[in-house]
Amino acid sequence: MFFFILVVGFVIAATYYRHQLEAAYEEAGRRAAPIRSAILPFPQTYKEILLKYFPYYNRLNSSQQHAFEQKLLTFILSKKFIPRQFDAVTDEMKVMIGACAVQLTFGLPRVYLQHFSKILIYPTDYYSSLTKRFHKGEVNPAFGAIVLSWKSFVDGYIYPTDSVNLGLHEMAHALRLENIIHNDEYDFFDDALVEKFDAYAYQLCHLPQYADESFLRAYACANEHEFFAVAVENFFERPAEFKHALPELYETLTKLLRQDPLILNP
Repeated sequence: MFFFILVVGFVIAATYYRHQLEAAYEEAGRRAAPIRSAILPFPQTYKEILLKYFPYYNRLNSSQQHAFEQKLLTFILSKKFIPRQFDAVTDEMKVMIGACAVQLTFGLPRVYLQHFSKILIYPTDYYSSLTKRFHKGEVNPAFGAIVLSWKSFVDGYIYPTDSVNLGLHEMAHALRLENIIHNDEYDFFDDALVEKFDAYAYQLCHLPQYADESFLRAYACANEHEFFAVAVENFFERPAEFKHALPELYETLTKLLRQDPLILNP
């Protein structure tokens, strides 16, 4: 009996330390991602995916594309991509999801959504045992995870002007949360601009004189986080219409994200 207990204890301890070692190795890999991305060549297969499927990248000049590639490689190397209900995450999935994050953060050079180290991917909409309903995507800061339905993510790029883009929407949630989570990327937004943006959101959603304003879909008024995410979708998919309909809000968002899709490559 003693020998059996000893063996079980050894197995438990070995498993625990193996998991600890794996976690430490993954963390070291994430920390080294900026150095690795500066040394490693950008894979040609990644570039081909961007050229084929990612219009934002194709609008950049050559030097901007190089900066985009380096930031994308850092993002991919610093995240753990986890398949759910299918076997393996493809390069196309990694590149497209990473490029979506880089599109949003391209004007914020030091921001890589550091807190969110895990990207969980489902093939289609998934059922949450917590909310008891189906989801297309979510951001879970407690577990440092961004969760996406691949089908819904792809739909966002198949229909590039309908102002519905799951990837941009969830990355916008992650970005706003990243700004208030204490880490190396903390507090990159100007507080005054955030307050100004939220003030516009309150006006559009609550004041009677703006009751007929319908440029942003109604879901934007659920709360300030959803307003930001929906605004980001429109910012990239309908920038000219956005600027015409809500010029002050559009201008504030250009300052927060430090880029303007209308003059992306002047």
